[in-house]
Amino acid sequence: MVDTTKNTKLFTSYGVKTSKAITTEVAAKLISKAKRPLLVVGTSVLNPDVLDRAVKIAQAKNIPIAATGTSMPGFVGKDVNAKYINLHQLGFYLTDPNWPGLDGKGNYDTVILLGHMKYYVNQVLSATKNFSDIRTISIDNKYIQNATMSFGNLSRADHIEALDEVINLL
Repeated sequence: MVDTTKNTKLFTSYGVKTSKAITTEVAAKLISKAKRPLLVVGTSVLNPDVLDRAVKIAQAKNIPIAATGTSMPGFVGKDVNAKYINLHQLGFYLTDPNWPGLDGKGNYDTVILLGHMKYYVNQVLSATKNFSDIRTISIDNKYIQNATMSFGNLSRADHIEALDEVINLL
């Protein structure tokens, strides 16, 4: 079992409300219980090991995917509901409780993040942290302090193992 709650060293400044480090069990349980989850993936998800696991997470609970950056080509031909959107714009939309979502059925209650550049996603999540009630869960290999909850800083091998644990628990 990977200890995803260790090594939460911060490399940027943070406010009074910092992400809680979570285990794979907690991440899987929160993803499973979400009423309207959204998996938001960045360009780093295009690593074949991570891409395969992102697809499995989306398929396990029929979670729609918001493909940001240049990640959309990785989901073409896969059996998932993926749509392209700019991450910065998505962060803006998520703070609007009346936003219809990518599917027109309303805003999301839980956003799962994977494959983003730390410095960029932290800025986007600053808005959701301060201006919405959306739960944000980072299952990336970097501790994201502006998420509601996040894995700690993980090695590549530990990250892959942690993603496998989440998939098995879903």
